[in-house]
Amino acid sequence: MMKLVAGGAGLLAAPAIVKDAFASSGSLNYMGWAGYDASGIFEAFKKATGITVALTENPDQDAMFAQSKLAVPTGSADIAEPTFDRFRSWASNGLIDPWNLDKLSLSNYIDGMPGAKPGDESEIDGKHYFVPSVWGTEGLIFSKDAAPLTYGEASLADLFDEKYTGQVAVRAHSALAAMGRVLETQGKLPKPFRDSYRDEATMREVWDVVLAEALKHKSNIAQFWASENDAQGAFRTNGCTIGLGWDSTAVNLSGDNFGFIAPKEGAFAWCQGFLLMKNAKNIDQAHEWAKWMSSPEGAAAWASLYKSNSAAKGAVDHVDQSVRDFYAAAYPADAASKLWWWPTQDAWFVKLRSEYADKFKAA
Repeated sequence: MMKLVAGGAGLLAAPAIVKDAFASSGSLNYMGWAGYDASGIFEAFKKATGITVALTENPDQDAMFAQSKLAVPTGSADIAEPTFDRFRSWASNGLIDPWNLDKLSLSNYIDGMPGAKPGDESEIDGKHYFVPSVWGTEGLIFSKDAAPLTYGEASLADLFDEKYTGQVAVRAHSALAAMGRVLETQGKLPKPFRDSYRDEATMREVWDVVLAEALKHKSNIAQFWASENDAQGAFRTNGCTIGLGWDSTAVNLSGDNFGFIAPKEGAFAWCQGFLLMKNAKNIDQAHEWAKWMSSPEGAAAWASLYKSNSAAKGAVDHVDQSVRDFYAAAYPADAASKLWWWPTQDAWFVKLRSEYADKFKAA
């Protein structure tokens, strides 16, 4: 079973793996996520390596993908950090180059993480394009007062229960995936839900059924979220009492009496990681960053930033006890063994998925 490892706060000591701290120096142009203050980590990395990081923030993966298309012709971005399920879209659009594994330390990663070893699914034609950073899940966020849930009973189907009319916060495409998995358990899909990720005809056949059923429960949705800030606002400000959201969002909401639990069907699991951009101007610096982020100290600090689980070995030794306790409560009993990892999504799938999500939101 994979061990849950969440990063603790204030873990910015320079890692021992950087043998020559100022061998690279220079700068690194990093395309990452909005809503997180990584300035302290960037300073620690600069102290360890002499490399200054410039961050371009993006609110979601679609924005990051669009921005990358603008960055590639000019070489204005060196690395990006989408999730593993999306990296093939980047590759098929000619946006990324493979990593030089001689300049990385794959042995630093937890076994089973995407990109943790040569020859795994992060490779295309024998070239390694993805190295992991953090991982986490989408599960059920709930108000402990207004919508209490317990493990083993809490279900993705709760999102569509009429008792939560006007109280639910979801990401549109994730809600459709949740509906798809619910319908599959009920025997109401023409084919297994995972098969819909394989080809366009199967996707349309399955997702037409999913969308039709989801639209019957559209009145449950109070807010669609697209970013960390959106999701927190849905619960803190806009009155949502239950929703499908990132575990990291729930950590940030825990002080407001919200909880997080894996649904009995298994939480959606994702792995975030680094891609080397095509036409990158600072290739050595990009490799230094990826290597530093695989050390226990760097990895724990990065996981702390996102309130997520680290992909690196040894980060558990640096976790904050309160965060560790949160994840233990979020994934009790056999929850970790039931994780439902998002399948890889080619460009055609992402395009169609967006079309279905738009129809759901617009109805």
